[in-house]
Amino acid sequence: MRHALPAVSILALMMAWSPVLAQETAPNIDAARMNESVRILASDDFEGRAPASAGEEKTVAWLVEQFKAAGAEGGGPDGAFVQVAHLSRTRQDGPATVAATVGGKTISLERGPDVLVSSDRPTNHITVTDAPVVFVGYGATAPERQWDDFKDVDVRGKIIVALVNDPDFQAPDGDPVAGKFDGNAMTFYGRWTYKFQEAGRRGAAGVLVVHETAGAGYPWSTLQNSSAAPKFDIVRANPDAERAAFQGWIQRAKAEELFTAAGLDFAALKDSARSGDFKPVVLPGLTMSVDFGQIADKVETKNVIARIPGSERPDETVMYGAHWDGYGVGTPNAQGDKIYNAAVDNATGVAALLELVHAFAEGPRPKRSVVFAAWSGEEAGLLGSTYYAANPVWPLETSVANINVDSLLPGAEIDPNVVVIGKGKNQLDDILARHATETSRTLIADPAPQAGAFYRSDHFPLALKGVPALFPAAGFTGASAASRDYVQNRYHQPTDEWDSTWTMDAAAADVALIYAVGRELADGDQWPEWNAGAEFGPARDASKASRR
Repeated sequence: MRHALPAVSILALMMAWSPVLAQETAPNIDAARMNESVRILASDDFEGRAPASAGEEKTVAWLVEQFKAAGAEGGGPDGAFVQVAHLSRTRQDGPATVAATVGGKTISLERGPDVLVSSDRPTNHITVTDAPVVFVGYGATAPERQWDDFKDVDVRGKIIVALVNDPDFQAPDGDPVAGKFDGNAMTFYGRWTYKFQEAGRRGAAGVLVVHETAGAGYPWSTLQNSSAAPKFDIVRANPDAERAAFQGWIQRAKAEELFTAAGLDFAALKDSARSGDFKPVVLPGLTMSVDFGQIADKVETKNVIARIPGSERPDETVMYGAHWDGYGVGTPNAQGDKIYNAAVDNATGVAALLELVHAFAEGPRPKRSVVFAAWSGEEAGLLGSTYYAANPVWPLETSVANINVDSLLPGAEIDPNVVVIGKGKNQLDDILARHATETSRTLIADPAPQAGAFYRSDHFPLALKGVPALFPAAGFTGASAASRDYVQNRYHQPTDEWDSTWTMDAAAADVALIYAVGRELADGDQWPEWNAGAEFGPARDASKASRR
């Protein structure tokens, strides 16, 4: 049984770390102010904070005001508080027709209950007619892991069906594939975003990922409830060359029906996909047609960036980040509520970001600069942070670390366990562990690694460029009873709302812990590295020369 630490003052926590630290740099983490920030951001007035909406305008204006009031300067281009990101947006326009034909029989798939389809191509109508269907296993091409599911099979003009997660997910001990990827800890190859991108790169007409709750990390309802929300992508020079005509998900039961109609055994083929010898399998005699309308246009969204310049080494940057966006107005739930207020995910993270600005602005001036980024477009595919990674305001090679804050749980009791998403990937864990230990807390790994959370939050685009990332204290992992309740009942749903009974005492303690890590980095001269074997190490190594 989990035992929680009693709620204590943040100053007491800082004194537990070090009397000197408490005296010189004790942060002003105001739990009540943090709770009020969550209440405001998660109110219906902000309309679920969707990018490129009236809700965004209100959110950005409010954040700029709060950053200024907290004592920060603009951290965006030319000292502004905003960085404009240029996006392509597509929205559903009418129904979708999805059907498979085999042996003179037509199998209809209903958008919503059976299949979800959308497109990132900036066009107003998507039509794919009688395209062959190919099962590509897990759809992964990973040379460094000696793995290739495609085997040079040409899938141009075909619809590919791929399994969610990695080939070694839930592989039993002793299985040849066990440990080939990261076991139950999903890699980037297991993410739907990768599978969509790979389909586009290979010229497929479309891609459907087979949904299974265990492998995806969330139920079908999570996908279905957010499916009507607008889809965003960064503006691409040649989108048809990078994105399939359509992309989406299919329920496993419906996929089994199609495979059976084509004379194939889905379960047997799924088992065969665990082998490195797997080759793509065409569904004999089966074709699929997809037709739907959409509204396509180009929009702008804004990252809100603040900065406290360093006193000695201002060109070196410690970064905190949290995404401000939610799903906006979407599919109504059973109670008729259609505003996805996104209180925990991620008004709490943004409120934490504001408290961190207060703490650094009101404490001793850091020796290195500290940047606070409120990202847009995380829920739409990490678009704000991806844009920043491609267009950094502050050089990534001199960015010391990126600390991500996403989904802190309300409550008064401090959990003795601190979940670290991606635990063991770099040396930032060691710094966090030391501060946690001094407050009788312990780092634990993500209890739901199959969900691939490390690859689906805003630190990831910067990690791909080599910036060491720390993602602690996330509330959507199911590590506690409160977290499990949140994931099952509110995650990415209209029920993720602020409640008048909430207190942010425990979340404030998490913020104080995150502050301690950033303060140590900002006042020191450490350059944390990725641990041996981490896929992001080579990118970081390449940037070292620029710091010499």
